[in-house]
Amino acid sequence: MTLRRPTPSAPPPPHNRTVAVLAYDGLCTFEFGVAVEVFGLPRPEMVDWYEFRVCAADTGPMRAMGGIQVLADGGLEDLADAGTVIIPGWRGKDAPVPPALLDALRRAHAAGTRLVSICSGVFVLAAAGVLAGKRATTHWRYAQALAERFPDIRVEPDVLYVDEGSVLTSAGSAAGLDLCLHIVRRDHGARIANQVARRLVIPPHRDGGQAQFVEAPLADEAAPLSALFDWIRRNLDQDLPLARLAVQARMSERTLVRRFREAAGTSPKDWILTERLNRARTLLEATSLPLEQVAADCGFGSADTLRHHFRARLRTSPAAYRSRFADAAE
Repeated sequence: MTLRRPTPSAPPPPHNRTVAVLAYDGLCTFEFGVAVEVFGLPRPEMVDWYEFRVCAADTGPMRAMGGIQVLADGGLEDLADAGTVIIPGWRGKDAPVPPALLDALRRAHAAGTRLVSICSGVFVLAAAGVLAGKRATTHWRYAQALAERFPDIRVEPDVLYVDEGSVLTSAGSAAGLDLCLHIVRRDHGARIANQVARRLVIPPHRDGGQAQFVEAPLADEAAPLSALFDWIRRNLDQDLPLARLAVQARMSERTLVRRFREAAGTSPKDWILTERLNRARTLLEATSLPLEQVAADCGFGSADTLRHHFRARLRTSPAAYRSRFADAAE
């Protein structure tokens, strides 16, 4: 399963870098912490960094999982003034959403505020009606319930996050980090997003989707193929047919396909394509190599093939991607 990223949309106006994260009684601590870690920590080395505030959906001190109490900076009236509003999970997929919160989100959305959900927070955005006719994702455990309850939403259960421009949604809790880094990337460019990722000690791009996270221990399944994964990454510029991979792994082709899917959640062909696209993105961001050279270095063979896969997977062109992210990094 691959991670699909749509065409990057325009960031919020430069004068409004305020990020408001919602707090509520029963707050999901990890999801809240993700938003604080990415947007709330002081980063004096960053120019025009975010202003961060916590907005309460409930009155009084709010309980968070783990025995924590949260005191907010303001209430729902502050959401409309923010450039970005984050819903860090919710009390549960079946928990009702207060009408005052729904009204505040609708007003903020109408005013151009970017709305973001992490994990089960998507049910709040769905109840507000801001996802109607759009794509969205959530934790794989909730995807079916979301699709059944809100049939006007195109639920994508096998991606880490979905960017619909003014409304963005992430899968499970840790996927909130992927989405928040994507937002930093949109707003500040690849170089800054990579710096934040290094501070967090996480990769700036995480491969794959929710299908990778199965109940069987992934490490046990992936261990026999770890050397093959490394070998493929070192040889992406070469032709990598299944027969060659099977020889390298010392397995039959049939066994390799089965083991690969168990370990990576996808086929060797799709996994290699994702790795090649990741390599291409890095080269487009960090170098001025011509497209033909980028295509050759990544194993696509020609710039036309590179363009085809960029449009199919990332819904943009290599030139547009480079213009957006390489320029922002500079």
